[in-house]
Amino acid sequence: MQKVHLALGVLTVLSSVVASQGQAAQPDGGGVRQGRLPLTWNTGGPKCMEMPEWQVHEYNPDLFILRQSGCTDFEKPFLYLLFGKERALLLDTGSRHGNPVPALQHTLHQWLLRNHRESIPLIVAHSHSHSDHVAGDAELQAIKDPAMPIVFVPVTVEATKKFYGMANWPEASGAVDLGDRMIDVLAIPGHDAVSVALYDRQTGILFTGDSLYPGRIYIRDFPAFAASNKRMVQFTEGKLVAHILGCHIEETRTPYLDYPVGTIYQPDEHELSLSRGALLEMQSVLDKFTGTPKRVALRDFSLWPTGPAFSATDQSQSKFKETQEHQLNHMWNHSQP
Repeated sequence: MQKVHLALGVLTVLSSVVASQGQAAQPDGGGVRQGRLPLTWNTGGPKCMEMPEWQVHEYNPDLFILRQSGCTDFEKPFLYLLFGKERALLLDTGSRHGNPVPALQHTLHQWLLRNHRESIPLIVAHSHSHSDHVAGDAELQAIKDPAMPIVFVPVTVEATKKFYGMANWPEASGAVDLGDRMIDVLAIPGHDAVSVALYDRQTGILFTGDSLYPGRIYIRDFPAFAASNKRMVQFTEGKLVAHILGCHIEETRTPYLDYPVGTIYQPDEHELSLSRGALLEMQSVLDKFTGTPKRVALRDFSLWPTGPAFSATDQSQSKFKETQEHQLNHMWNHSQP
């Protein structure tokens, strides 16, 4: 009898571990809606004359990923367009010199055509307030298209709290229902004061903005950033996380190696997706800092605190100018020396 109780106890512990790790009972997709990421993305070349300003990828019929070309701006951000039954949501509006409206309108009108719809309201929201994520705001707000009436969410803490119903920033989470598609929203300040993460229950994707992606994670408020990452770890515990998708790729496929800031053409860049393990890895490193920020390169991303303590040894601005000059001089043909 004692062995039976012991076995039951072990099973109970194992069950709780499985639940806390967000594991599926069978390798059958886990009940999340399936989709496909491309093996490679357009970056900014090799010949900018041949590159469209935006690449549009259909992850599944109701989720599209738009990437801005590096030929327009070295930031090359990713935008996310999600459709529910009642409304759509666009996360971010792009960086400088990359008007997203033509590609967005085309994608949305094609979705309407395929779904035999005449219109759908479009929520324009943001992962955070930095210029490479809000540069297209004016163009989006100027749209006069009855097929896609715009609901614009200003990128401020108060407006974000109000729209998502977040009672207590940053501790309380919020949500938005797109119509049989609930999106959970977490406040994750640290990279920016208005940073948020979105969890799409339908696909199991966690959208993390610039707070986690394959590249340099710039940390402007270290205590807030550490608390935000812990909040994401706790929120995702027991949930299926199919992908963590940020807004940039700056890492190469070679572990611990990124592209210099300002790079336009990245022919050997890292895949976009990270796993929940990246959150846990980041948390373990943040915990070891014991309140003293440090710059450290991990396999798939780097933690890059900013501020006066790093100014004396920071050569990123001079490296940026050097990289940009070389890349812009070769933008019409990066295969040339």
